[in-house]
Amino acid sequence: MTQVIPDAGQPAVSAGLAPEVFQQAVEHAPIAISITDLKANILYANRAFSAITGYDSSEVIGKNESVLSNGTTPRLVYQALWSRLAQKRAWSGMLINRRKDDSSYLAELTVAPVLDEREQTVYYLGMHRDSSDLHKLEQRVSNQRLIIEAVVDSAPAAIAVLDRDYRIMLSNPSFNRLASDLGADATPTRLVELLRENLAGPIEALHARGQAFSGKEVTFDLGGHAPRWLSCHGRAIRIEDERAHEFFSPTEECYLLLTVNDISGLRQQQQASQLNALKVLMAEEELLDGMRETFNGAIHRLQGPVNLISAALHMLERRLGDKADGDPVLSAMREASQAGMDALESLSGSIPLRQTGNCVPVNVNQLIREVVSLMTDQLLAQGIVVDWQPALRLPWVMGSEGRLRSMIKQLLENAIEAMSQNQDNPRVLLINTRVEGQRVVRLEIADSGPGVAPELALKVFEPFFSTKPPHKTGRGMGLAMVQETVTEHAGTVHIDTSYHPGCKVVVELPFSAS
Repeated sequence: MTQVIPDAGQPAVSAGLAPEVFQQAVEHAPIAISITDLKANILYANRAFSAITGYDSSEVIGKNESVLSNGTTPRLVYQALWSRLAQKRAWSGMLINRRKDDSSYLAELTVAPVLDEREQTVYYLGMHRDSSDLHKLEQRVSNQRLIIEAVVDSAPAAIAVLDRDYRIMLSNPSFNRLASDLGADATPTRLVELLRENLAGPIEALHARGQAFSGKEVTFDLGGHAPRWLSCHGRAIRIEDERAHEFFSPTEECYLLLTVNDISGLRQQQQASQLNALKVLMAEEELLDGMRETFNGAIHRLQGPVNLISAALHMLERRLGDKADGDPVLSAMREASQAGMDALESLSGSIPLRQTGNCVPVNVNQLIREVVSLMTDQLLAQGIVVDWQPALRLPWVMGSEGRLRSMIKQLLENAIEAMSQNQDNPRVLLINTRVEGQRVVRLEIADSGPGVAPELALKVFEPFFSTKPPHKTGRGMGLAMVQETVTEHAGTVHIDTSYHPGCKVVVELPFSAS
């Protein structure tokens, strides 16, 4: 730029251009350009300089560049500027300048030394632009980003943004805390996997078609801890590609926004109310089960004598032959046989009918927790420690909720009674659930009682068979009713004879929905 400097030596001519071309290029440049002497006195200012500062070139020629100073730029900035120029190197930075009308603006300034043939500084070349609007825009974007980050970070809802490969691009502290609550080795990535497993359909529709979803509820049972109920929402975020080669034909990138609200408190309150109603319902069911067991026991005991009388009657009829009609003993036996059969029929007709529950999707984990909650006092009274290890994700089982709940309660009562016989050994009740072979839900209930002999592992499921002493309550119908319920649900139940010490009952129920 030495062509525009008076008496700066012979100007260079590039590509055959005259010196006036360079001078006109500087004069009409869209950036403010000024040339000063070594004391910063202005020797030249172009048109853009006048447009930005409000000073005509004739008003600033001979004046120092400090005429533009607003007086608020820190002294250290100027010290850095002059130190850089003393090293014959250019300096770039921001200054707060003042226009002729006393209004301030932010100047993005570059000052470079102009050297002669002996590499000595003879002038300074200054170039600056008004960056006030750009700074305001950048600051506004920065402030909005900080506000959004503060809102997201302090939000009680767990928030995560995922890319198309379901990798976490952003997550707030609530999301990370929620992930850590799911277990000692749980991570935010693991939480995303669990949400994908439980919300496979909605997330797939969101990923493929951008179809948002709202209020999808997911439950995680954490065993010894309270279960967590989560209300999940999802939507797609589409943004344009940021790469330079996409500038004129930008493509869209799709991200998935997941918002998870912990509604455990609300569900626990609802569950507490439901448990109170459930206590009444199960008390009625236990009363009816007791009545059915009593009637079945009476029928079982009466059936033997009636069968004997009937057999003896047939034998006597064959022996007497034609003389049977007038025999008084035979007549009495016929009356006794008929009376016994009438009594059996009357007892059978008096058995309370078992109400058949509707076939609905049932969460086995939830039923176990409800039963354990209802039996808490009984467990504490016996000094039993419950080790509850549920599967975090358990498919639904189609069946009767009431029947399955009663089955679980019967199994727990059997385990409690078995452990009550151990006076010295620790009393531990192990309960766990998992998906077995991707076909069935497997429930295991193990106690630290005396166990069941292998030769009795099948017999204990027969009606009226019991390993309890004669003076103990119960008529041997508990496991028979368990077997009946499991069979109704197309499942299996057995005792694991390899489990020691104690007894482990294994129930497997097929599932048809996840």
